[in-house]
Amino acid sequence: MGSGKIKPLRDTARESAIFRGRVLTAIGFILIVFAILCGRFAWLQLAQHEKLSTRSEENRLRLRAISPSRGLIFDRWGTLLADNRPAYRLEVIPEQVRDLEATLGAIASIVYLTEEDLERFQELRAARRPFSSIPLRLRLANHEAAAFAVNRHRFEGVDIVPYLSRHYPQGEDLAHVVGYVGRLGPADLQQVDENRYAATTHMGKTGVERFYEDTLHGEVGYEQIEVNAQGRVLNRIIELEPTAGSDVYLTIDARLQRIASEAMGGRTGAVVALDPANGEVLALVSEPGFDPNLFVNGISQQQYSQLLNAPGRPLFNRALRGGYEPGSTIKPYVALAGLELGAIDASTTVFSRGYFQLPGQERRYRDWKREGHGRVDVAEAIAQSVNVFFYELAVELGIDRMHDYLEQFGFGEATGIDLGGEAAGILPSTAWKRAARSEPWYPGETVIAGIGQGFMVATPLQLAHAVSILAARGTVYQPHLLRATARPGQVAAPAVALPINDVIIGEQSHWEMVLEGMEGVLHSERGTARRVMADQPGFRMAGKSGTAQVYGSPQEGPELEMSDIPENLRHHALFVAFAPVDAPRIAVAVVVEHGGGGSSVAAPLARQVIEGYLNLVVDP
Repeated sequence: MGSGKIKPLRDTARESAIFRGRVLTAIGFILIVFAILCGRFAWLQLAQHEKLSTRSEENRLRLRAISPSRGLIFDRWGTLLADNRPAYRLEVIPEQVRDLEATLGAIASIVYLTEEDLERFQELRAARRPFSSIPLRLRLANHEAAAFAVNRHRFEGVDIVPYLSRHYPQGEDLAHVVGYVGRLGPADLQQVDENRYAATTHMGKTGVERFYEDTLHGEVGYEQIEVNAQGRVLNRIIELEPTAGSDVYLTIDARLQRIASEAMGGRTGAVVALDPANGEVLALVSEPGFDPNLFVNGISQQQYSQLLNAPGRPLFNRALRGGYEPGSTIKPYVALAGLELGAIDASTTVFSRGYFQLPGQERRYRDWKREGHGRVDVAEAIAQSVNVFFYELAVELGIDRMHDYLEQFGFGEATGIDLGGEAAGILPSTAWKRAARSEPWYPGETVIAGIGQGFMVATPLQLAHAVSILAARGTVYQPHLLRATARPGQVAAPAVALPINDVIIGEQSHWEMVLEGMEGVLHSERGTARRVMADQPGFRMAGKSGTAQVYGSPQEGPELEMSDIPENLRHHALFVAFAPVDAPRIAVAVVVEHGGGGSSVAAPLARQVIEGYLNLVVDP
């Protein structure tokens, strides 16, 4: 047998020792790791419990601002002028969106987004905090809301939000009074309390909507919402209910507003009607008008350009900002100034031969009646609108005394009506011309100031305000639109009565003399507007016509016929009036641009408005 090496026996003891060592090492490692985990777990559960619990709740529960419901606007009889209608908008929370540009592009494939939508979103995003919910598209159509709802799971941080959209059921009729709301922009955010407007997308831009923004807006509320890991809302828990804005009741009569608008018949101009007993604005019309609903959810640049360039400038509020020479409508005030300041009296008469000349000058200041009116007193001069009478009176008074007296009737200064953008007009004086033109005052300028021409400029609102003072025999009330307000669920409470600004004290017989002349304009045999009341409608009206010159009349030669003058060069037609004469309930000013004659065009329109209102009062 061959010999071979003998294999050593296994050292089981050594192997067992090595195995036990390895097991003990593994067990030790596991125990150390377990101890670390237990320590970490204990630290998180005990030491960090409150902090981590709060953070978890913040991830699950979030606080979100709730926009208050905007107050409604009504006329004096409760007719709805501004309403809220349910709608949906698309909102984005930038902080929750991973790739904003890609998300916006994907949304645009589902919901139509204009360049203006995107630009406005980026502007608001820059002005607001990253966690704020920013509107991307307002007033989604039903099919757009449905299309996005199906794809909602694809868009983290994007949601459809229900809201109330403003609507103006009266359309153009009250656009210049009620105004409109528009989207809240970065410039607006700098003017308002950011916290109060945290969830607000719109605010008043013009008219009553703007002036009474604080009243209409209401107070913001807050809700706690529960969200999932993707930020989608799972549950809503109301924390603080928003407080709706107060409803506003205006002095406007929507029916009279419609009557006045229809009476204008598509002509450019303005109508303002006031209650002379308290200064309430009954109607305020500027034609042409516009549809305020176009502005609520964003008007396109094309639509806005069309409105800006449309004939008659529909966005321009002529009632408040239109500046016109008052023409002969100023004559009753000049006559009253002459009586009160002693330049004339009840026995004063002037002979009109058709023109007036300043001593030493050749220029003739013509009367509207070429052959003249003969000899007239104060009342006849007003009724027949005798220019020569007022030329002489103006020279006797002087421009500065005229200025100081007419200023009491509100000429040359804003009335303070509760609407923005009112123009002050111009009531000239020697001091005014030095300041405005750096020129001296000339005698000829005083002559034409006596018939409301030259530098004098008034708005339709100022004309209505002044004639309402005449109707009230010198009591001055501030024109105003607010009649009452109502908190949500409460009865409308009358607004605090506006104080009487002043009382123009004068001799009663002087006032009656002037008012007799104004009544004669419509009811005397030689009154300039006698045809307007020829059918004797059952009430007596006092008024005064006027013509605001657009072109200069020739000094010599025949007067041009109206049909021979291009429409854009025809004079503006004005008329101011009040009725009934003995107990005035309404005072009106009418301006028809390029209408020609005040007596033939503006006066019949004023009668329509007055008669319409008196019928409404009798049978409301």
